[in-house]
Amino acid sequence: MQEASYLPIYKKAEEIYETLQIITALFPEDNDYLQHLKYHLLEDIMVIQAKISGAEAVKLYDIKMENAAIIRKAAHDIMISGNHLELLGFSDAAYYKIIRNQIEDFRILFIDWIATFNPKHYIVDNWGLFNPPGISPDHIQQDDELDFLDEEDEDSEP
Repeated sequence: MQEASYLPIYKKAEEIYETLQIITALFPEDNDYLQHLKYHLLEDIMVIQAKISGAEAVKLYDIKMENAAIIRKAAHDIMISGNHLELLGFSDAAYYKIIRNQIEDFRILFIDWIATFNPKHYIVDNWGLFNPPGISPDHIQQDDELDFLDEEDEDSEP
């Protein structure tokens, strides 16, 4: 497994973070609504970065997918948070289009990234939410389906 910071999706998340910092720095200090929104926007992008790293640190498909679901939710929250900026008193709300464009680029990278998750590296999720396609929550996992747990990482040093 490679370090997450080298992944295109992680680099795009860093770019979004930097842009959010610039735009939210323009929020008036005396506007509590916008200051609250600023906190949540920056929190969401930091969650995205942490969850990308978390997904890259494990082999398990269900954990990767759980992280991916959290990333999707946080990215969606960032995307829609710009809808009421003008109503909340932000005169430069047009700048938020930059964030929306970056989130769209991120979404495309996200689709490619989750396609790299190996669905054969799973432990049955008995809640049924993050099982690979075709695996039911009551699937009885065979020992040979867990062989990947003993495999060395392809990218790890000998």
